[in-house]
Amino acid sequence: MARVIAICNQKGGVGKTTTAMNLGVYLAAMGRQVLLIDFDPQANATSGLGVIPTKLDRSIYHGIFNLVEPEELIKNTNIFSFHLIPASFDLAGALVELVNQENREFFLRKFLNKIRHCYDYVLIDLPPSLGLLTINGLIASDEILIPVQCQYYSLEGLGQLFTTIDLIRDNLKHPLKITGLLLTMYDKRERLSREVAKEVRRHFPAKVFDVEIPHNVVLAEAPSFAKTVLQYAPHSQGARAYQRLAREIMAQEQNQPSLVNFGNFNI
Repeated sequence: MARVIAICNQKGGVGKTTTAMNLGVYLAAMGRQVLLIDFDPQANATSGLGVIPTKLDRSIYHGIFNLVEPEELIKNTNIFSFHLIPASFDLAGALVELVNQENREFFLRKFLNKIRHCYDYVLIDLPPSLGLLTINGLIASDEILIPVQCQYYSLEGLGQLFTTIDLIRDNLKHPLKITGLLLTMYDKRERLSREVAKEVRRHFPAKVFDVEIPHNVVLAEAPSFAKTVLQYAPHSQGARAYQRLAREIMAQEQNQPSLVNFGNFNI
C-alpha cells in the first residue's frame, strides 16, 4: 500500500510543485512505483511534465466526480515507473461544486483509494491555499511534506497550517502525520537564509529534513523544457539535493540510508 504524501504550503512560490516533480522522479529512479496527482488548478506540475492542460479532455476534476475511472486518467512520463494524473483549469470550478456536497472533504480520498495499492508512493501537489481542495488533499493523504522558503514571511504561515492539521486530526478524525519540513531556496552565502534555517530547526528539531534545497536556477529552468531536474541537469546542486531528499524519505521506512548511487545515471 502506498505512502500518500501531500506537498502543501498555503504560501505560494515556496517550491511546492518543484518538490513534487523532482522528489517523485528520484523516488522512481530508485526503483519505486510513483504517482503524482496534480491537484492544483494552476496545473503547473502537469505542464512541467509535458502535458498541456488546455488540450486535456479529462483530468483529476473528472476523476473526483466519478465521471471517469482512475485508470483512464493515468499518464506515463518520460521516466519509467513515474506516472501523472494531470490537472486542468476545470479544477477551479470544483470549489463551487463541492460546497453543497455531502462528505465534501472526502472526494479525493475515495478516488485515490481505488488505485493507491498499485504504487509505493503517491504525491499530491496541492494549491497555495487552505481551501476545500487542500482539505481534500490532506484527507486523502497519510502524511504532509511542507516546503518552507528561507524567508521570514514563510515562517508566519506555518502556525496557520499547523492549526489546520490539528483541526483535521480533531474534527475529521484523520491521523495526518508530518513527514517533514523542507527548507527551500536556501543560499548559504546569505545571512537571511542561514538565520531562517536555524530558526526553523530550533522550533521543529525533529521535523526538518537534513537536506536544504538550494536556490539553483536549473530548478526553475527545467519545467520550461517539460523536464525534471534529473533529466535537465542531473549533476547540478538542485539535482543532488532532491536525490538526498528522496533518500531521506525512503530512509524513514527503511531506518537506514539509501545506498543508491546516481553518479553514472543518464536519461
